[in-house]
Amino acid sequence: MAHSTTHFIRQPRALGVLAALVCFGLLASAFYMEYVLYLEPCPLCMAQRLVFGLFGLVGLVMAFNPTRVRTFAVLGALIGLSGLALATRQLYLQSLPPELVPACAPGLYFMIERFPLLEVLSAMLTGTGECADVQWTFLSLSIPGWTAIAFACMTAAAAALPWYARS
Repeated sequence: MAHSTTHFIRQPRALGVLAALVCFGLLASAFYMEYVLYLEPCPLCMAQRLVFGLFGLVGLVMAFNPTRVRTFAVLGALIGLSGLALATRQLYLQSLPPELVPACAPGLYFMIERFPLLEVLSAMLTGTGECADVQWTFLSLSIPGWTAIAFACMTAAAAALPWYARS
């Protein structure tokens, strides 16, 4: 029995579905924090959500096309590293003294409606003053601290995929 379970979880299809479920679960928790706990996401938070969604989509595609494991591993590792970079940037902004925090910008939804796309993307990738606010912590880590851990784990899992997955 244990052998068949171990064999199943090493299948690329199962690993792809697992990656998608984890990412979509993380997105569900982000939406819970936004719509139930009323924590407004900053531009960097929104960018990190997009990265979680991309990683989850890569997992779903791998579940339907398990023959290209190495391709999905490289793609997943690159996506995970980009998310880790975004989370690290937000952690850096949160560590700054108040006088060094960048100026706050209008809300992201307002910016999407009224600003050019490149300006919105710049705000999403570099952060603004509201990205430095710590709105929630758990075990002394803020949201970007937890997302950094998640992205690091996702990157490591993607990098190990070609050696772990069995067809």
